Amino acid sequence: MRSLYITLVVILLDQSTKLLVKGFTIPLLNYYYEGMQLGESIPVLGDFLRITFVENAGIVFGMEVTNRILLIAVTFIAICVLLYYLYTIRKEPFIVQLPFALILGGALGNFIDRAFYGIIFGEAPLFYGRVVDFIDVDFFDLNLFGYQMSRWAVFNVADASVSLGVILMLVFFRKIEDTAKHNNQGPVVQSDSAPEQSPTITP
Repeated sequence: MRSLYITLVVILLDQSTKLLVKGFTIPLLNYYYEGMQLGESIPVLGDFLRITFVENAGIVFGMEVTNRILLIAVTFIAICVLLYYLYTIRKEPFIVQLPFALILGGALGNFIDRAFYGIIFGEAPLFYGRVVDFIDVDFFDLNLFGYQMSRWAVFNVADASVSLGVILMLVFFRKIEDTAKHNNQGPVVQSDSAPEQSPTITP
């Protein structure tokens, strides 16, 4: 399934950027990369775009979830469903597969953080790691029902991949819907000739 190459690219890009922000150690090579300090912010395009290192225990864009084990279980099930669905549409046009490949890549990218970062960095038990976010984008001032927002919630490559996948699903909804209907149809057997009849003998 060529769409899984997109998934792999998303995972590699997501994890490599997170490690560059958080820092990492390669014991076999005796190599240590310090990364950024938690809460540190580096301007990229002035105040409009910054690299800001934050961590969260929730889902996309920092939304909090109280039951971590349930979150891990639901994410794992979603990943399995996406993998199965990509397999069922493996012969469909690439544009039909692309949104699901992007969502799968994003889901796996953040799943790795939650499941293993706590153990890898010695910060928490298995499945209790925190997701690394760092893309900090300016946002117009919003004040709605007492909720005030001046910057977009800090996010990462995995979050962006999921969002892009959802947008593509909406854009190509008709194509994806037609594919789903086609896959749900069973084989149709048609006969081009009338059934054979037994010969009759007339006196």
